[in-house]
Amino acid sequence: MVSGVRKLAHGWTYDVVSIGYPGPVLRGRPMAEPYNLGRGWMGFDFARAFGRPVKVVNDAAMQALGSYKGGKMLFLGLGTGLGSTMIVDGVMEPMELGHLPYRKGTYEDYVGRAGLRRHGRKKWRRHVADVVARFIAALEPDETVIGGGNVKKLHALPPHSRTGDNDNAFRGGFRLWAGSAILPTVETRSKRRT
Repeated sequence: MVSGVRKLAHGWTYDVVSIGYPGPVLRGRPMAEPYNLGRGWMGFDFARAFGRPVKVVNDAAMQALGSYKGGKMLFLGLGTGLGSTMIVDGVMEPMELGHLPYRKGTYEDYVGRAGLRRHGRKKWRRHVADVVARFIAALEPDETVIGGGNVKKLHALPPHSRTGDNDNAFRGGFRLWAGSAILPTVETRSKRRT
């Protein structure tokens, strides 16, 4: 991944790097190898590899950060799985709500890509509406943003929500370095090199 990004960014001028990671991140470090990507993420020294300071956050958190307008916002990302993040008065908290039990599996099993394939669009949309309503009732956000690649497959948004956009992840990546209270401050610095 690093060599591919460095190749694409050849000739660019940049001072820092933001990485949206598809999995749990603690103190700026991936906590597990990603389910749908190659191994080698845990313990990797991204700052050393890029030769720049690096901040790593969960990918749903990065899109949430780019979507945030204030107050208490719930972000739900419909993609391979179910990404989730809360931002309350500028404090970002990535969550793993998709892994909680739901029906005969987890929320992610019903509203992630596997659920879409297994149940078809019509049933999948009903599951999305049910899941969003449950999270809104439980977490009581001021607003809910539904993003991720599969948000386009919804005919209508569930009540009390607005559409996010994957492009907001870019804004979130810039906001990581903006110095606001919303931002995590831990840089990735590890001893192991991959």
